[in-house]
Amino acid sequence: MILALDVGNSNIVFGGIENSKTAFVTRITTSTEKTDDEYAVLFKTLIELNNLSPENFDGAIISSVVPQLNNILKKAVYKIILKEPMIVGPGIKTGLNIKIDNPAQLGSDLVVGAVAAVAEYPKPLMVIDMGTATTICAIDKDSVYRGGIIYPGVKVSMESLTKSASLLQGISLEAPKKVIGTNTIDSMRSGTVFGNAAMIDGMIDRMSKELEGNVTVVATGGLSSRIIPYCNHKIILDDNLLLKGLQIIYNKNNA
Repeated sequence: MILALDVGNSNIVFGGIENSKTAFVTRITTSTEKTDDEYAVLFKTLIELNNLSPENFDGAIISSVVPQLNNILKKAVYKIILKEPMIVGPGIKTGLNIKIDNPAQLGSDLVVGAVAAVAEYPKPLMVIDMGTATTICAIDKDSVYRGGIIYPGVKVSMESLTKSASLLQGISLEAPKKVIGTNTIDSMRSGTVFGNAAMIDGMIDRMSKELEGNVTVVATGGLSSRIIPYCNHKIILDDNLLLKGLQIIYNKNNA
């Protein structure tokens, strides 16, 4: 079993993966204020809460979009399992054929998600990741990563609206019963949930025209389960997609 960490701007997805099966998965808030000791205590506690022990892990791998946390998390993981974790980045074999203007600029989270999707789903495909940002990656019928789109995430957009408009208050992320809201709260919920769903549907339509064949669409990320069910397109929800990708990359580099 390997310990896999997907470090995002808002959350760290932390889990144990063995033979493409998830032994456990949990989310914790990303914090640049914690020390390696604090993270080590937290990780060890989470492992034990899932009826496992550090001795169960043969290694570890980290994908991170928060560079200032990389060394802290490396030290934290080493203190628990006494093995140096692998970091997805330059020099790591992924097997992904990337054809964009500057492949070095592609975030490790996008690489990991694409690796898992290529291994598990029919091509061509799109991978939607809904977190701090919403991203959609395009992979063609030959498994080549062609590029994608990035726009502000659901909560980022909502927080920006409430900060900029003094009469609008924060809301919970729930879909109203009707698209046409009859009060401020339901109107905001409709715009947030149905608006993001419609945006995803529209981007799928536009991006599909640039990919040959019937496109498979896969969604992951902490907010995907709140929005994807309201999309008109058929979209596969795969909450553990990035952890699966981390195991694939770990195996490629640890053969």
